[in-house]
Amino acid sequence: MTAAALLVLGTRMLVTAGVVVAASAAVQRTGPFLGAMVATLPVSAGPAYLFLALDHGPAFVARSALTSLVSVGATSIFVACHAAVAGRLPMPLALLTALAGWVASLAALSQVDWTLGGAFAATVAITLACIGLTRPLRRHVGPPLPPATRWETAFRAVTVMAVVLGVTLVGQALGPEAAGYAALMPVVFSSLVVLLQPRIGGRATAGIMSHGLAGMLGYAPALALLHLAAVPLGAGLALVLALAVCLAWNGALILVRRRDA
Repeated sequence: MTAAALLVLGTRMLVTAGVVVAASAAVQRTGPFLGAMVATLPVSAGPAYLFLALDHGPAFVARSALTSLVSVGATSIFVACHAAVAGRLPMPLALLTALAGWVASLAALSQVDWTLGGAFAATVAITLACIGLTRPLRRHVGPPLPPATRWETAFRAVTVMAVVLGVTLVGQALGPEAAGYAALMPVVFSSLVVLLQPRIGGRATAGIMSHGLAGMLGYAPALALLHLAAVPLGAGLALVLALAVCLAWNGALILVRRRDA
């Protein structure tokens, strides 16, 4: 890369890190359910896609969105795998188990030549199954979320900057399909495991993450819309519409929960 390209990439990483750190602070101030709703907004995937659009254009974004849609199912499996072992294993082993489940499921899903309808149906089915499997944990409220330390803030910033760097390099080297998988890596969920499980316990952490699975369902229509709209409407407008879908979905979940309460 040239010096100018490195400067642009560094600026992108710093801006994205600021967005995610702010969102993470909101997670710890709003409680488990609302925190999960904030955590499942596209705070890392959104900027990654913005930079893909700037670098490669609408057709690239449309193709990446299809593989990102498949990747949502693998991220749901990450949450379910962590939930299965969180109460019995220490944090490092629980995280490794979840990551192993994510890698294995993504490897299997990536072998299929997906159509939009097939990818949408598979993602929704996998996420609904994971919601059902983790249902008992959603009754485990746990203690209030502790405030973030400076180390935790720095950790979040570094991890999300690594995602932006990874998606940028993967997009340039391996193409839109690989970039789509990279954009939906379970970075936020992984950081929750690392930062919260040692402090509030595995079951409480898994409970927070299981609330987030309902929010993950909103990615399915958002990414499907992005896939369909990126070329005819332009990547910028398509990204705005996809973000609006995620915001509307999580907002609706919050309203439903308040009504039931």
